[in-house]
Amino acid sequence: MARSTRRWDLVLYGASGFVGRQTAAYIARHGAGLRWAVAGRNAGKLREVLAGLGPAAAEAGVIVADAHDAAALDALAAGTRVVLSSAGPYALYGSELVAACVRRRTHYVDITGETPWVRKMIDRHHDAAARDGTRIVPGCGFDSVPSDLGTWLMTRAMRERHGSACVEVKASFSMKGGVNGGTVASLLNNLASGRTDAFLQPFLLNPAGTAPEDTAPHADPYAPHRDDDFDAWLGPFVMGPINTRVVRRSAALARARGDGGYAEGLRYQEYQHYGDGAAAALAAAGMSAMAVSGQGALALAPMRWLLSKVTPAPGEGPSERAMDEGWFRCRLVARDAEGHVLRGKIADRGDPGNRATTKFVCESALALLHDADALPPGGGVLTPATAFGAVLVRRLREAGMTLTVED
Repeated sequence: MARSTRRWDLVLYGASGFVGRQTAAYIARHGAGLRWAVAGRNAGKLREVLAGLGPAAAEAGVIVADAHDAAALDALAAGTRVVLSSAGPYALYGSELVAACVRRRTHYVDITGETPWVRKMIDRHHDAAARDGTRIVPGCGFDSVPSDLGTWLMTRAMRERHGSACVEVKASFSMKGGVNGGTVASLLNNLASGRTDAFLQPFLLNPAGTAPEDTAPHADPYAPHRDDDFDAWLGPFVMGPINTRVVRRSAALARARGDGGYAEGLRYQEYQHYGDGAAAALAAAGMSAMAVSGQGALALAPMRWLLSKVTPAPGEGPSERAMDEGWFRCRLVARDAEGHVLRGKIADRGDPGNRATTKFVCESALALLHDADALPPGGGVLTPATAFGAVLVRRLREAGMTLTVED
């Protein structure tokens, strides 16, 4: 992985998509001195992306590689130190690229929330990547950095302040933002795949032998409730069935490394935050009912077709103004067995599914390039917390994001 042995430091795969164009713009602004390239199946669209970035992308390259062309993807992975992929649905377009990165010992990050696909990548590649020290890190967007890195931050603070492990961490999310067509396409593909049973398994991503016998305390919530810790009404969070699986994998991997911040049997759960009062209670009840009925409806092919017609198509998404006006806030509460309580917050301005996702995944890729010696040891199919830890916390703070823990 020495810099002189590979042509590129970073390749952005899927750079002509909606989030891909934003990642290219971010690297053009923050990647001074990097040798980087954009990649995908359409050379013309990739050149348009670079042309729109002006002089900052004048030295960037263009690589043509179809997602199913194993030879082209092998050459791509062999020629770079890090791959950042924004090309979803990953179950359709991601498997050959991950295989090439593992084969060529090239680090990899993406923004997937497709946990059944991540499970496949773990089964196929974790052992080889771990043996070679290659970091394959799915879920480096809004799925699932705030949840995963936030929980890691709470466990670290609990150890430093009280010398103990977290037995419970819970998070509540509030936000303003839109949705892009790639996210919708990934959702629809997951629903159409028939793997919703896997999607609902609380410990889907855990290493073998690390799930508790009784998983009932870790089941996804489906009803609203008033929570005294947050002094607010909470309801099910649409991304909870994704993020909680990532956090539980982090806990298991961290404990295997000897990290005592995650207690055995750690309970992690997350919710949508509605605020206090009667109006908030009604909103929580109404949205929870809609979520449950919506899950049932989307199991039907005609409803998925209808959703595809009323949401952005792949490559489309919110306007620049709408993304600039977005924001998110993740509040966290952690406890140890002795009753110590810590409160945390991760927050930023900008649409969470687009602006924040871009910042999360680009800073993850830059961490692999600039902070390799400071990263946690080891490779494998990892999580954001176990791959980056304190390095990503620092980089996100330097990029303007709020990450705090208070007693």
